[in-house]
Amino acid sequence: MMDVQENLKSKKIDQMVSRELCANLIIRHGLPFKFVEYEELRTWITYLNHYAILVSRNTIKSDVLRIFQREKNLLEEELTSIPSRICLTSDLWTSSTIEGYICLTTHYVGSNCKLSSKILNFCHLPPPHTGFELCKKINEFLHEWGLEKKIFSITLDNASSNDVLVKTLKEKLVLQNSLLCDGEFFYVHCCAHILNLIVQEGLKVIGDSVDLIRESIKYVGGSERRMIKFKQCINQVGDIDAKSTLCLDVPTRWNSTFLMLQSALQYQRVFGSLHLVDENYKCCPSPDKWKRAEKICTFLMPFYDITTLISTSSYPTSNLYFLQVRIFKLF
Repeated sequence: MMDVQENLKSKKIDQMVSRELCANLIIRHGLPFKFVEYEELRTWITYLNHYAILVSRNTIKSDVLRIFQREKNLLEEELTSIPSRICLTSDLWTSSTIEGYICLTTHYVGSNCKLSSKILNFCHLPPPHTGFELCKKINEFLHEWGLEKKIFSITLDNASSNDVLVKTLKEKLVLQNSLLCDGEFFYVHCCAHILNLIVQEGLKVIGDSVDLIRESIKYVGGSERRMIKFKQCINQVGDIDAKSTLCLDVPTRWNSTFLMLQSALQYQRVFGSLHLVDENYKCCPSPDKWKRAEKICTFLMPFYDITTLISTSSYPTSNLYFLQVRIFKLF
């Protein structure tokens, strides 16, 4: 036993390496800083090596911030050194706690000739969320990173506030002689958002059919008893691929509505059977409603394929947009 203790004592532990490994663990898995103060963790580490030095949450917090600053400096050096210009995308949304957040991402071809995308800033943005305030915030981000003269374009959705944002930001950058062609190609509309607006308008035409299917899925998933009865109907109907699961959509994301319709259509006869055995099930779509859902599902399939293709982050997609829309038009 004494030999083991002497070996542990003689084995040198680089405290800075140990702290960095712990900080990386916290960063990668989103753990709280107080993780290092968990009694069970400390007991385990002490058991493994009685001479290990334990750190506090404040120490590990400073280590995380140090790693963040180091990585930020490396990214800043890389963005400064590349000869090409960079493209930006930005988005603003409201969380479930009704707090506004803004994110700014850069896309560029690095020194290894590969496409890279890096989040530059992600932070809380209190109201008002006007175009002028958004411009002010993004301008602060660009100044922070020293990228005012490296911008080629910025991609945003079609919110009216973004029109004011682009107009104001473009004027500032043009005055600094920072944009190519006086900013003629500066503003790029998000093609995925444009497709989303087109599809949302189309879904309004069959809104009643979609609503009935949505309520049917909600009804089945509302209790364990209903789900058991639904599974019994599957067995009675037969010839159903029960491996496919029903999914509920997020009304603001049309592609999730497409997936909901696609999953529900496979259980069309099962819902009809459930309607006959469950008197409380009042929202079963009629045969005509199901036919309309089938037609809209067929119509949405090319849109879904296009959106999936142009929403990837692993390769450039701007060059694919018009080709795919043309193919859809021919379709």
